[in-house]
Amino acid sequence: MTTISRSSWDTNQDRPGSPERRQPLELIWARYTGGIPRPDTDLAAAVEEAKSGDGYIWIGLHNPSEQTMGRLGGQLGLHELAIEDAVHGHRRSKLERFDEHLFFVVSTVAYQERDADAPPEIVTTGELMVFLGDWYAMTSRHSGPSRMPEVRALVEQESDDMPRGPSRVLYSCLSVAIDDFERVAEQMEDDVEDCEQLVFGDRREPDLERTYQIKRELIEFRRCVAPLCAPLTALYTREFGQIHDNAKPYFRELADRVQAVRETVMALEDQLTNILQTALARASFDDNRDMRKISSAVAIVAVPTTLGAIYGMNFDNIPELHWGQGYYVVMAMNVIGMTVLYFLFRKFKWL
Repeated sequence: MTTISRSSWDTNQDRPGSPERRQPLELIWARYTGGIPRPDTDLAAAVEEAKSGDGYIWIGLHNPSEQTMGRLGGQLGLHELAIEDAVHGHRRSKLERFDEHLFFVVSTVAYQERDADAPPEIVTTGELMVFLGDWYAMTSRHSGPSRMPEVRALVEQESDDMPRGPSRVLYSCLSVAIDDFERVAEQMEDDVEDCEQLVFGDRREPDLERTYQIKRELIEFRRCVAPLCAPLTALYTREFGQIHDNAKPYFRELADRVQAVRETVMALEDQLTNILQTALARASFDDNRDMRKISSAVAIVAVPTTLGAIYGMNFDNIPELHWGQGYYVVMAMNVIGMTVLYFLFRKFKWL
């Protein structure tokens, strides 16, 4: 593929006195004929060749500026609303149909290994936008890791059934993104199992903070997966000029994979909810057990406290106060009362 700096499109990039002086971002493009990239060096000429029916052109962008998208939009005939989304981003997967092209937004995810210095997020999200015309495909990535090498390898892979053309770029982008969905779902399954061990293991205090964190990340993951089902279903159930009939079974297979991931995420959420509810019930039971032990100890100690309070008062006319055996009788009453209460509480399993 050919690399062009953004200054080729943004003429105000390095103009003296320009209010903005940003570092140039790369614009990568290639023209494909018969599934093979051609050694073109001029983008405008390649666009004209693709327009005339000689293959198709694939343009890749990363955080494009408004001026870059405006110039490309004029070249490719893009709708202004789609251009605005490509510049400012759109956080939800969707499919929009315009007069000359399709606009597909897919949320991307990546799993981040957790360590002491890592931020609390486990699942990092991004977005990839795909403009699809009859003779071009343009991808725009805003955040998240770049998977374009894997996408390019899939586009150039030999296939007897999948038609070559812009729809193959869209399929490859979605396939790689869904690969990440499946990978993150597997790793989240391991995290939920770890949470189960932390809650129901031998630890005296369950690690609920980690469990709540996984729950929060699962919700974020579901927000990326769930909205993708409807756009994928539309690709193989509705008629689009940019989607060949032979490509529809491939998009149906992608929709099935997304649905499987969605079901996995929902099952993990339910499992984690049950873990949290069980952990809270267990903590409440432990608190009640501790309170019963404390109440039993207070009741046992109340026997000598009560007798000591009575016979410790400064009165002369207390029965048995001047009796020679009174001390031994009171101590015996203390021992008997405390012993009886102790065995009663043991019988009721409060101690």
